[in-house]
Amino acid sequence: MDTRLAEIKKALGKPYYEASDTLLYQGDSVEMLKLVPQQIFDLTVTSPPYNIGKEYENILSISEYVAWCETWMTRIYDATTPGGAFWLNVGYVPVPEKGKAVPIPYLLWDKSPFYMIQEVVWNYGAGVASRKSFSPRNEKFLWYVRDPSKYYFDLDSVRDPNVKYPNQKKNGKLKCNPLGKNPTDVWQFPKVTSGAKRSSVERTAHPAQFPTAVIDRVIKACSPSDGVVLDPFLGSGTTAVVARQQGRCSVGFELRQDYLDIAVERLETDTQSLF
Repeated sequence: MDTRLAEIKKALGKPYYEASDTLLYQGDSVEMLKLVPQQIFDLTVTSPPYNIGKEYENILSISEYVAWCETWMTRIYDATTPGGAFWLNVGYVPVPEKGKAVPIPYLLWDKSPFYMIQEVVWNYGAGVASRKSFSPRNEKFLWYVRDPSKYYFDLDSVRDPNVKYPNQKKNGKLKCNPLGKNPTDVWQFPKVTSGAKRSSVERTAHPAQFPTAVIDRVIKACSPSDGVVLDPFLGSGTTAVVARQQGRCSVGFELRQDYLDIAVERLETDTQSLF
């Protein structure tokens, strides 16, 4: 087992699921984050409850929700390595007497000691329809780092090979990097959909599942090959699955046992497919 995983296990105790590269715990992320060693995770990538009434949520007032997020975001900062990063995926929330679909980044972007590098827009094709507004087709990722002068970023690992003029030269030199171009801050990846006729291949029973392609780009670009990745709101386990695929170690927290069971099944199935 990775030495940092061993240190985390010593601090948190027996996990719900354990492998040489993965520790999954059942419990409240705020309480778990109190116990983890400081400056131990290279990357955190997660999507917390949006406070919109999903089956796994307890609805809070807006002020309570922001305060709750501020608490766990600050604890993630404490647990992040000096060159580490935090990717936060959030959608929209109604704000009483203020707005119908207010982007949660407007409420949270400065509620931790992290330094925000930029917002990345995740655009997808499927979604809910609307008659009195444009149909929503995006969510946001906020990319934070602990130290803006020294943070890990491997652009070459995620370059887009779809270049219109790959062989164009200037003064005898290629104008474009041979590995491809820098992806924009608008990412177009299909959402994990449900339904008898349009269900995604990777679909599980979790109602708000990350597509692996999105997390794959984040983990490749923002964690070293020997990195340890955290998802404190693990859900269906996509972060842990992709971390394993990319050779990273991972730690996940999740309140619900049924979601942990989905994550474990995905990890075990993925492991079998590697051999």
